[in-house]
Amino acid sequence: MFGTSYPNRASAYARVGNQTSVESASPHKLILMLYDGALLALGTATVAMQNKDIPTKGKSISKGIDIIMNGLKVSLDIEAGGELAERLDALYEYMADRLLHGNLHNNQAAIEEVIGLLGSLREAWAAIESQVQG
Repeated sequence: MFGTSYPNRASAYARVGNQTSVESASPHKLILMLYDGALLALGTATVAMQNKDIPTKGKSISKGIDIIMNGLKVSLDIEAGGELAERLDALYEYMADRLLHGNLHNNQAAIEEVIGLLGSLREAWAAIESQVQG
């Protein structure tokens, strides 16, 4: 009717919804969203790996690495966060290395290791939400 198919309109609506969520989210919520995005990408990668869908596996692992390195890692304030921030920085580097290894060697255990680490960090971050809001 307007030159745009239904799937394209639905996709545009989803993008607007995501953009609105990001714009209205607190800094604490933004970190949760980064964890969720990385976990979703890596979950997609493991399914793609099982299905021998190499392009989707690579794209999903790359997205996970991007979120970890250009979202979670760059959000660290090493000066204010001290030793904890330094350790998280090193852990994010380790995760990126493990994901590269998992992608290159088709090693699902490496991807699942990172999923476990991210899941634990996300859980801990979510647990402090009430302290942040209070």
